[in-house]
Amino acid sequence: MNIQGLQKLTLLDYPGMVACTIFLAGCNFRCPFCHNASLVTHIDPSRQIPEEEVLAFLKKRAGVLDGVCITGGEPLLALDLEPFLTEIRRLGYQIKIDTNGSCAGRLKYLVEKELIDYVAMDIKNSPEKYAMTTGIEDYDLENVRESVKFLMTGRIPYEFRTTVVREFHKRDDFKAIGKWLAGAEKYYLQGFVDSADLICPEMGLRAYTGEIMEQALEIVKEYIPNARLRGIG
Repeated sequence: MNIQGLQKLTLLDYPGMVACTIFLAGCNFRCPFCHNASLVTHIDPSRQIPEEEVLAFLKKRAGVLDGVCITGGEPLLALDLEPFLTEIRRLGYQIKIDTNGSCAGRLKYLVEKELIDYVAMDIKNSPEKYAMTTGIEDYDLENVRESVKFLMTGRIPYEFRTTVVREFHKRDDFKAIGKWLAGAEKYYLQGFVDSADLICPEMGLRAYTGEIMEQALEIVKEYIPNARLRGIG
């Protein structure tokens, strides 16, 4: 497993939990606005953290931390993720997975094995603009749709979230997303932030103003009353 980062304390990444965040390298998407290029297209092997080191940290912090957030990249691509999650579970932690939804079968399997307690799934854009937004020509949405459908059964606590970028998201997209996720438990529109580690920095991508984000939220809330803004202001 290619662990490229460990944030030892976060009060934001796992709702309601004092947690840490583990960053895994590798992703099957190439979203131009991705803020973790160092985990996707610019992976540095010298930065890899041994799995044993991370587990030793978790063992030491048991009883202090409540949860572990596994993010990326796309963590569900890691073939040895299951035994890693099993070890984390044995230490008594709650586990959150961040995913792009492209590994629906893997997601279902790990949930059924009771190795995940919370899922945060990125919704990149309206279905019609998914290929453009993910940077994958002619991307087939079948797995993403299946992941959305599975999470909306309520089998496990979840949230959907969209990072909003001016060059990619327009009024009609928010309406299409709202219709797609109608009745979702939680949905967040997140403001884009240039992390200086973007996959396509040359595109000059920009965020919307808070006022425009509020307007986008109102469009979405027609279908998802619980929708909220995150990271705005």
